[in-house]
Amino acid sequence: MKIAIFGQYYQNNTAEIVTKVVAFLEANTISIAFERSFLEILQEKNIVKNDYPSFSSYAELDANFDALISIGGDGTILKAATFIRDKNIPIIGINAGRLGFLATVQYENIEPLLQKVIQKEYIISKRSLLSVRTNPEYDNFNELDFALNEVTVARKDTTSMITIDTSLNNEYLTSYWADGLIISTPTGSTGYSLSCGGPVLTPKVASFVVTPMAPHNLNARPLVITDDTEISLKVSGREEQFLISLDSRIAAVSIDTTVYIKKASFTISIIEFKEETFLTTIRKKLLWGADKRN
Repeated sequence: MKIAIFGQYYQNNTAEIVTKVVAFLEANTISIAFERSFLEILQEKNIVKNDYPSFSSYAELDANFDALISIGGDGTILKAATFIRDKNIPIIGINAGRLGFLATVQYENIEPLLQKVIQKEYIISKRSLLSVRTNPEYDNFNELDFALNEVTVARKDTTSMITIDTSLNNEYLTSYWADGLIISTPTGSTGYSLSCGGPVLTPKVASFVVTPMAPHNLNARPLVITDDTEISLKVSGREEQFLISLDSRIAAVSIDTTVYIKKASFTISIIEFKEETFLTTIRKKLLWGADKRN
């Protein structure tokens, strides 16, 4: 068995997690490869003392990897997805942060749940993604023209709202006068969209959510659409540019740019355990049932 490890050294408990993960994998004679920048940080801080094989790009991962362990929060998994892309390597999210809907493996459960990985006692959750293209063509995202959580258009360099003319499958829907507009996947429905009033979608729902950000018209509500819908957005406003974000990747584009969004041609696989299912996670994270009257 061969496992890749990716992380970001932001949390105080990262060292303990890495130490426990490496010790378990080595004790079970599992081959390890670290993402190169992460390995350099760990070696610099003397958390990892040995040399390990490393990778730094999508091209360096192949079908020989059985899984990728992401150490961090949900944002770390979003970055891990840029290494995986269409290679169908499942991701195991170990939570080193606070609120994790994707990174659900807690420190105290690392060893028993990794043992389940070895024994293949887990569920693969296929997560849909969004792909983006623009007219005129904008190549700043290059091959990273996809998002696991959401695609957002938003105002830039102004406190004034922008107008977003929105069409679904070439049929005009409405013009949102707002700070921006979020197009989210089911995975992203528990992220930015949720904080802007969007609904929670379960991962297998074949839908996307269109959620306005602080709309001027209070009757502009989040809209659930089928995931075979192509969305086109045309922004107008007082400034010459607006922002497009694909998960954590942000770029400024000219106001005359039309943005086309549709379902990506591939999925990302997330490893889930029956001890930490999606429903268990949202119940814990959103404190459902915490009211004593329940």
